[in-house]
Amino acid sequence: MTIPIEPIWVDDKATLDNLCTAWMQQAAIAIDTEFMRSSTYYPHAGLIQVGDGKGCYLIDPLAIKDLSSLTRLMTHPDTVKVIHSCSEDLEVFRFLLGVVPSPLMDTQIAAAYANMGFSLGYAALINDQLGIALDKGETRSDWMQRPLSQSQLHYAALDVAYLLIVYGKILVALKALGRLDWVREECAILVSAANTDDDYSEAYTKIKLAWKLFPDQLVVLQQLCIWRETQARLSDVPRNRLMKENAAWEVARKKPTNTKQLAAIDGMGHRTLKEHSDEVLALVATASALPAESHPPRLPKPLTPAQGDILKALKSIALDVAQAQAITSEIIVRKKDLEQLTRSVLAGEVALPASLQGWRYEVVGKLMEVKAQELAVQFDCENPI
Repeated sequence: MTIPIEPIWVDDKATLDNLCTAWMQQAAIAIDTEFMRSSTYYPHAGLIQVGDGKGCYLIDPLAIKDLSSLTRLMTHPDTVKVIHSCSEDLEVFRFLLGVVPSPLMDTQIAAAYANMGFSLGYAALINDQLGIALDKGETRSDWMQRPLSQSQLHYAALDVAYLLIVYGKILVALKALGRLDWVREECAILVSAANTDDDYSEAYTKIKLAWKLFPDQLVVLQQLCIWRETQARLSDVPRNRLMKENAAWEVARKKPTNTKQLAAIDGMGHRTLKEHSDEVLALVATASALPAESHPPRLPKPLTPAQGDILKALKSIALDVAQAQAITSEIIVRKKDLEQLTRSVLAGEVALPASLQGWRYEVVGKLMEVKAQELAVQFDCENPI
């Protein structure tokens, strides 16, 4: 197998424009990014890699100010953008270009559907499918420095050098299994999610132990989480630099009224105490003064062992389907969706999570819906009002 992996450096607009025009004539290209975000909220691109089957191109976003041709390429409908484990790369492109690559094929997801392994890293996938061991020694490099070292250049080129070959093998396997449309649907959902602005108002529900708080405390936590997300983006600093999750929870629980009380809470960022203490205290006071009808309801407690039996009954269906389909059970249904469906059973209003619609509905969702309805009736009979 002979693949040119000598990196081709691209740092001028004219060359990039010509390459993008050529790449838009291809059915697929491999792409990857190298970025830095250790001290920022947003991922800042240090390098964009493109593999077209003939060469490995390293695009310097620090040198090229006009990346409009790259933007057009990323949204060109006839060229599939092949990425491995794409979530962070999608963030990079949205922040850098204002767009998300589409159409998209995530080879980590696709490999799982092709029964090549669940949640495989890129190096493991290349080794398993091609027998090539990749050097991952530059994983934590500084990609904003210039010039980049020869080791960095080589590492970056390898990240796209073999991806199209593996992509071709995955396509063959998916078509044989009848799962290509499944993967396309999953990848389209990823693109849609990456293009959707976050709803900060629900961020508080993801805080560990938030279920322990009462509504008058939850409204404080809700407003704190909205502030933390908004301020982190405005300042481009990691949200935990402003306030760690446990600190937000403690602030909501204790409702401090002065700087001394606020500073005593573990996990409050130094920057927040120095620059935003008055703002946070005012937010706590305002949220605390909101009328009861403005408070969010208490969050559900963790499932009891008895309630967990409902989840197990639903999970057993997923396991049976996974075995029959010869596919990893994590692909069939996610743990959070099992819990969501279980809670709808407990509420007596069975509602399938969105992820059990689409291709999953015919494969497993319909069966789980019927079982959930049976369990809802059984639970209601065993727990009469």
